[in-house]
Amino acid sequence: MAEMTMRDALNQALREELARDERVFIMGEEVAQYEGAYKVTRGLWREFGDKRVIDTPISELGFAAIGVGAAMAGLRPVIEFMTWNFSILAADQIINHAAKMLYMSGGQFNIPIVFRGPNGSAYQVSSQHSQALEAMYANFPGLKVVMPSTPADAKGLLKSAIRDDNPVIFLEQERMYGMKGEVPEDEDFTIPLGVADVKRQGKDCTIVARSLTVPLALQAAEKIEKEFGVSCEVVDPRTIKPLDIETIVKSVKKTNRLVIVEESHQFCGVAAEITAQVTEKAFDYLDAPIKRISSAEAPMPYAKNLEAAALPDVPKIIEAVKEVCYL
Repeated sequence: MAEMTMRDALNQALREELARDERVFIMGEEVAQYEGAYKVTRGLWREFGDKRVIDTPISELGFAAIGVGAAMAGLRPVIEFMTWNFSILAADQIINHAAKMLYMSGGQFNIPIVFRGPNGSAYQVSSQHSQALEAMYANFPGLKVVMPSTPADAKGLLKSAIRDDNPVIFLEQERMYGMKGEVPEDEDFTIPLGVADVKRQGKDCTIVARSLTVPLALQAAEKIEKEFGVSCEVVDPRTIKPLDIETIVKSVKKTNRLVIVEESHQFCGVAAEITAQVTEKAFDYLDAPIKRISSAEAPMPYAKNLEAAALPDVPKIIEAVKEVCYL
């Protein structure tokens, strides 16, 4: 085990997979000589060369299409979007081609491709660069959607995503690149897609959180137990699709209460889907209505104080837990 940042854990995963499988290559804007806009690909171009780490023009639709074609031809591309906001320009290739090709070809073409990059809010980058897009991509059959919340999860999940024979949407969080944690250095360390992780055991209320909201939920859980004696269990799905609803339901059956925290918008969101499934599978175990905490139903403000007001935070989580626990 070694302590490293989320950025370095992702870098290590990419390096190991490039070395392990010559079919793997990285492509995107500034990933090679500049070493990545967020330095996730630092050092890889120097180590593996021009054919394995490829700089592209500013043309998301174009290089996403090249990646899909390369995957059809038997390679395993890792396509970096400088931010997932820019993936909207490539949505035709992701949704209409990568997601559907296996089905439309009658099983003849797997698309082993990973689309990765920062998702959600950054620091005062305003409306067009602060969108959390997991719900949009999770809506389409054929795509797997992954959201790591720790450096160890980032490494293990990215390695599994690269080895997967299906297109994977790998959503990192820009605010988390510098967060540190213990990471296994074993080159065979992987985390299977579709398996949730209970980040904190508890008995009075379940908090389901993902990506940036996981550390917020853990902080809130510590404060709630210290101040009110309420024991919160924190569940991180890690993979939005496929969703490990069984782990979430098991937790709810134990605690009888559920708060869901997400950075994306509430309407038609992932929290809405989890709410529906828990209601279908564990309604009789609920002792309070399910509470959702999401970003404000508005474009992200630029002003720092308004941005903070629009996003989930520890006080909002505490208030939600108090509400479902009738405190």
